[in-house]
Amino acid sequence: MPSFNRTFDHTIQDVDLIEEALRARGRELSNMRLALKEDNPAHLESIRVIEADQRGNEVLLGKLHDQKIFYRPTAGAYVSG
Repeated sequence: MPSFNRTFDHTIQDVDLIEEALRARGRELSNMRLALKEDNPAHLESIRVIEADQRGNEVLLGKLHDQKIFYRPTAGAYVSG
């Protein structure tokens, strides 16, 4: 039985592209959600599906962010911004 590939070889540009695609997908889902009316019973199931997809999208973006390592200079005083 084959196993999962647990090693990945992505560059910073690859991760940036993935994040930007997820953000674009989030904007698309948000626009779809705004187009639906909550008072229309026919839209309720679609709203639930879109909101679940939005949550999954945000969780994935959060996981990518949490795996980043942010470096700061060790020599001298660090001034943010």
